[in-house]
Amino acid sequence: MLDPTPIMQLTTAYWNAMTFLTANRIGVFEALAKTPMSVSEAADALNTHPRPTRLLLNSCVALGLLEESEGVYTNSALASAFLVPGSPAFMGNAVRYSDDLYATWGKLEQALRENRPPLAQETYLGDDPAKTRHFVYGMHNRALGIGNALAGLVDLSGRKQLLDIGGGPGTYSALFVRRYPELRAKVLDLPHVVELADEIIGSLGAKDRVSTLAGDYHTTKFPTGNDVVLISGVLHRESEKGCRELIGRAKDTLEPGGLLILSDVFTDHGGTGPLFATLFGLNMMLTAPEGGVHADTDVAAWMAEAGFTHVETLPFPSPMPHRVVTGMVG
Repeated sequence: MLDPTPIMQLTTAYWNAMTFLTANRIGVFEALAKTPMSVSEAADALNTHPRPTRLLLNSCVALGLLEESEGVYTNSALASAFLVPGSPAFMGNAVRYSDDLYATWGKLEQALRENRPPLAQETYLGDDPAKTRHFVYGMHNRALGIGNALAGLVDLSGRKQLLDIGGGPGTYSALFVRRYPELRAKVLDLPHVVELADEIIGSLGAKDRVSTLAGDYHTTKFPTGNDVVLISGVLHRESEKGCRELIGRAKDTLEPGGLLILSDVFTDHGGTGPLFATLFGLNMMLTAPEGGVHADTDVAAWMAEAGFTHVETLPFPSPMPHRVVTGMVG
């Protein structure tokens, strides 16, 4: 007889997520980083009631986010590393962005029937300052790990000018110029996004070699004279037609011998795996008009058809779900 446990786990999977998202939102991990607390002390610090606070804290213990001893709660090593503001690996902003999307995922059926995202992308790309900050700083939190891995996958030795199209927080550009002292970079993104990118680039000590350009990558003319173009985390917002157009425009802005780097969450050929990539496609469908996910084999074929040579696909180190496709001009 088949075991129904996987079905039952799916029916309540959102319990885990909402417990975690709420604890992060109300500041549980930040509060416990200052001092271990009892239930009543935590409730006072969080401005919550003791009885439900106990239930939340105990659930966080069960999830591996907190530890408890004789009625006193502390952060687990996992929470201390990733969920406390000021930690080098802090991911709280990325978690807040996922929190902002919780209600949107509840409208999945609506999106399927109406064929349009229930969340207007303008909400988190400028219209709502708080959600825009959560989004941009969340992308920065994630990009710190992804960018270091990406910098280890592609060699930019001897290259001088990088154009980062849809570069968001500018994290990738900052990490690349720190690795390659002769490299300069320009980050193109929407006005409210690059305002925050300037903050982040400055915090990474790269302001002298990374500049920003406010614009819309769909319509803004790309600066020329680049020997590297990076398009990371952008293709999942675009249809096949949009991706092909970006690849063609990137080729036009590259010098002979120039390198195009396409980094994203890609599916396998056929689009049915890996699991994270398929679910990520749904997430993008909910949040961008042309949002979805593409197969890296398709993207590589589009690059070859656009005239790129030495097209290569590489996976990121496990457990990162990303892949990179590169190609050269001439």
